[in-house]
Amino acid sequence: MSFFKSLLLAIAATLFITYVLGVSVLDLFDVDIYMGDQLVEPLKTIGFAALIAVVLVVVALAIVLTVFGSMIFAGLLVLGGIGLVAVGVFWPIIMIALVLWLVLREKPKRTVHH
Repeated sequence: MSFFKSLLLAIAATLFITYVLGVSVLDLFDVDIYMGDQLVEPLKTIGFAALIAVVLVVVALAIVLTVFGSMIFAGLLVLGGIGLVAVGVFWPIIMIALVLWLVLREKPKRTVHH
């Protein structure tokens, strides 16, 4: 499953769970939310809460990917540096071994087909 498909499914699940739990909590505790003197509809209240939840999930995902992405990038840089230093130090040995292998390897015998 691709990353974006998983992300969209997670957002949809978050919205659904927030809506279902929001309606249940508002009905269970008989909560009414007022803005000024007007009663705010429960669906708008739940929609706003779901939007805030989705924004928080996306922000947390961005932070996690940034931190772990930076750690993975730094690790790859260190491994690449070690590899380049190893090649830089041992290149004469590697070159001599390659030349010896090319010169001394057994060449396959050619068979003549009639």
